Amino acid sequence: MTFYVTQEINENAKQLVNNALYKFNLKHFPVDLRGNYEEMNIFLKDENDNVRGGILAEVCWNWLEIHTLMIDEDIRKLGFGTNLLLELEHMALAKQCDFIKVDTLSFQALEFYKKHGYQVFGTLDNVGRDFKHYYLKKDLTKKK
Repeated sequence: MTFYVTQEINENAKQLVNNALYKFNLKHFPVDLRGNYEEMNIFLKDENDNVRGGILAEVCWNWLEIHTLMIDEDIRKLGFGTNLLLELEHMALAKQCDFIKVDTLSFQALEFYKKHGYQVFGTLDNVGRDFKHYYLKKDLTKKK
């Protein structure tokens, strides 16, 4: 049998790799968490139905992962990011997530997440040569 390596944009091959890893992972997670995957995207729109921001996230087993949180620069610091994040946290609780994880760069939203109770659990230095990459988590299971 002969093998070779190729670099290409191939959605079918990408899906095959993702599905194979997913099936492998299913063997190791508790039965009650199997199949617990759902995209959770929420958007901020203006009166003309233009998207001005949003959060792209997904529930995976017992956590929610934020991939992207963005608010247009001209409307930042007006509370829209907080409103979206709180809505997403409520959605995560409704889906019985134990925690939320997110990553951000030093010039992005570190202080925003910390203000909302997210704690840094890891960093990478020398990102883009001058920045840090932060990994944060918010535990949803603690009693307040």
